[in-house]
Parts: sequence; structure tokens; C-alpha cells
Amino acid sequence: MWLLLFLIACAAFGQNAPHIRDWKPDASQPPAHPQTSCSALNSLTGYELSVMSAETLRASAGEPEFCRVLILVQPEIRIEVSLPAAWNRRLYMFGNGGYAGESLEAPNRVAHRNTAIAAGFTVSQTNTGHDAAREPLAAFTVNPQKLLDYAFRSLHVTAETAKRVAAAYYGARPARSYYNGCSTGGRQGLIFAQRYPEDFDGLIVGAPALDHVGIRLRSIATYQALARAPIPAAKLKVLADRVYSRCDEKDGLKDGLIGDPRRCDFQPARDLPVCASGDGADCFTPAQIKTLETIYGDLVLNGRRAAPGWPVGAEIAGPNGRSGWDGWILKDGGLSQSAEYAESALRYMIFPQPDPAYELTRFNLERQAHLFNELGKLIGATDPDLSRFRDRGGKILMYMGWADPALNPLMGVEYYESVLRRMGPSARDFFKLYMLPGVFHCGGGAGPACFDPLARVIPWVEQGLAPGAIVASQVEGGKVLRTRPLCPYPQAAVYQGRGSIDDAANFRCAGSD
Repeated sequence: MWLLLFLIACAAFGQNAPHIRDWKPDASQPPAHPQTSCSALNSLTGYELSVMSAETLRASAGEPEFCRVLILVQPEIRIEVSLPAAWNRRLYMFGNGGYAGESLEAPNRVAHRNTAIAAGFTVSQTNTGHDAAREPLAAFTVNPQKLLDYAFRSLHVTAETAKRVAAAYYGARPARSYYNGCSTGGRQGLIFAQRYPEDFDGLIVGAPALDHVGIRLRSIATYQALARAPIPAAKLKVLADRVYSRCDEKDGLKDGLIGDPRRCDFQPARDLPVCASGDGADCFTPAQIKTLETIYGDLVLNGRRAAPGWPVGAEIAGPNGRSGWDGWILKDGGLSQSAEYAESALRYMIFPQPDPAYELTRFNLERQAHLFNELGKLIGATDPDLSRFRDRGGKILMYMGWADPALNPLMGVEYYESVLRRMGPSARDFFKLYMLPGVFHCGGGAGPACFDPLARVIPWVEQGLAPGAIVASQVEGGKVLRTRPLCPYPQAAVYQGRGSIDDAANFRCAGSD
């Protein structure tokens, strides 16, 4: 039953999913139990925080009993700390998505919390300082304090508050602390490593939105190109078929996955059918070819590379039958999600006065790109100096899909390589990157994306057992379709020439490490 629930969770929750399955606490270490009543935690209210409620939620439907504490830190940071009756002496915090502001009662967040509580963790989460229902997307950032809370303050405050609450309830602070987040949650994980290295011992960093400037400029350039020459979603299958016919076998195996898109030299003008005249369902106009070249090419502004070009791979359809591009990179008759995020940033984050009617087409990339620089310093997580986190024994497991249509996978690779350049090859002793072929944003797609990173990070932190190859599953409808080893970058999974290509046992990790 536990395995089935995990597989369903992998399929259902992409962003900031719990991914908790394989790790179990050491039976020789007895759990800790409360030393006071749940309601007594109301007395923690003080100048720093207000405890809004502290109540015991009784066990039901297979979920254990726990104490749920809701806290408000000024101005609007809402924090939940959930404490099980039998505690494994560890803190677990999970992250946010997009512009955050999620309700702590959102079904996916409740499911994540309950999964972690069932494993015995004290669990913490935050809305990062605003309510997205009242201040959607970036609207909250007109308040400078809320912007700082979203950028970094709420993260540290939540971690410290959770440890304080645990100490009051159990009579001891957590022995170890772990964080797990993807997308914005991945950026948050790197913020902990860079700004607050004492907060967590182990960080799971998924598809981090680490370069805010590059992300937004890339989205604006893509939208403006599509505005000039739209590409309907109906043509994405033609595009995907041509991309995969040229790139699929570059890794030595025709399997519907592109192992490393950097090895493919796909060129739209050369490799796509060009319409002889007008437009057609199975061809691309010269203007559409130019749009694709903009998307696949580096974004160069004023002679400087501002963002990498998009790697091939996300054009393919995912389990829902829709291309990874559909909705993230382009959207028929409206703004894609990436464009929507960028437009909201322009409306509320970079100009002296907010303009709720500002449109993406008005922004001049060459003349105005610099307006994002100061914002990038606040929100970005690009600092490659992780020495403070390393020196206190912290570990990072970072992962990203090679077919991510929301955040350019090269951004993650380039950050990892910048850390190695800054800190030397020994950085691999505490920081490992896993690139997932065929996987979309935080999960899904054509490749195996279902795995338990926490079961690798905890032994790494507590026993010095560094992770190597990790077996991941591709899951649809609770059924495992394929397994593959995920390899620590720059290694990659290589087929051994015998047996099913859908069985991880027939692959090994190869390449320099």
C-alpha cells in the first residue's frame, strides 16, 4: 500500500512533491515524545511571533496523531509547524512554487505534510509572507517587506521558528534538519545554502529558479518572438518528431529519451519542413522558423549572453498527451505560464510605480534589461561560494529534468559547474547534481522522474554514505512503465546491450566524475 501511494503521489504531485518512500528511521533509536501539551505552545507568543492556534489533530484514516501549530510573523508570514506524537528527532521543511503565497491548507501541501508526519518528522511550511488569493502573482511585491520575505527572510524565520517550537514541545531541538523543494522551492534551498548555512544539514534542490534575471529576460524574449510569429500548439508534434528523429539516438539508444541535448545540433532552418507558401499544419513558415531560432538560441543583449538557449527535448508529449512546451513556452490565444510570470514582474517589481496594465510587448530588451539587476540581487541564488555550508558538514542533492520547459536545464548545469570552478572538484563531496533525461518541470514527461532523494540525503548526512546511482521510475496511473538509473553529473546512464531498455538493471553510470 505504501509503495502504491508513493507511485500515485509521483504521478500526481510534480512541484514540491514529498518523494518520501524508502527511508525508515533506525529502529534502535527510540522516538521522542512530547514533554508538554500541544495547547501549551500558545505561550510561545511574544514580540517576534504570534501563535494563532495549537491543537492536537487525532489519528484518522491511517494518518498519525500530531500537534498542529499555526503562527504569524509580521507582517504576513504564516507558518505551520506540525509535530507528531512519536518524533524521529528530525525537522523537515518543504518549499513553495511560483510566486508562492499558497494556502497552507492547499490539498497538495496537506498531502505533503501528512506524508512527512507519517515518517516521524516535525514538519514546517510557510506561505513566504503573502496570500496569493488576495495578491496574485507578483502583486504583493509593491510592499518592500513582503518582497524581502518572499526572497529570503520567511525561509530563515520558518526554520528557526520550527526548531523553537520543537524544543518547547519535545524538550530538545532537532538533531538533524532537512529541506526539500522544487522550482521556487529549489531556489529556496540554494538560499539556505548561500545565506543561512546553519539552518539545514541536508538540502534537496529540485529544478531551482536560481537566476531570476535570466529567467525573466528569456521569457520576455520568447513571448515577443511568438507574438511576431505565433506557433500553434497543434504543430508541436511535428516539431517533436523532427527533434527526436535527429536527437534520440545521440546517446547510443533509440528509446524516446534524449540523454544529453547538448550533443544534438538540431537546427530549425535545416531540419524542419518549410511551408512553400502561406501556412500549413505540417510545415513552418520562415517567420516561425525565426521564432524557433530565437527560442533555441542564446539570448544576447548588448553583446553579452543574458540567458542560454533552450535545449531540445521538452517538445515531446507528456503522459497527458500534451507537449511540454504547451502551456509553459507557448499557449494558443493567451499568455504562457512563463510569460504570465514575466509580465507580472514587469507590472509590479522593476519600475518605480506599479502598472497593472503593462504588457510584455512594451518592454525593450536591449535598453531596459538592466532594470532587473537589482531585483536579481535580492531574489537570485547564483552565489557559487558554498564554503560556509560545506564547512559545517551540509550536503546538497540537486536534480533537474533535461526536458524542463519551465526553467532552462542549462541554468542548473551552469550553476553547478560554477560551484566546481569556485570550490574545486572536491565540491562533489558535498554537492551532487542529477540530470533527468526526458523529465519535465519537477517531474512528469517522457522520462523516469519518480525517486526518493530524502532516502539518499539522510544517510549521506548522518553516516557519510554519498549517493551514487539512484533508480528512478516512470509512473502512469500508479503503474511503473520504466526504470532507469539517475547518475551523478557528468555521468550518464549507458545501456549494456542486453535485456529490456525499460529496466534499470541493464544500464550503468559511465563518464568522468
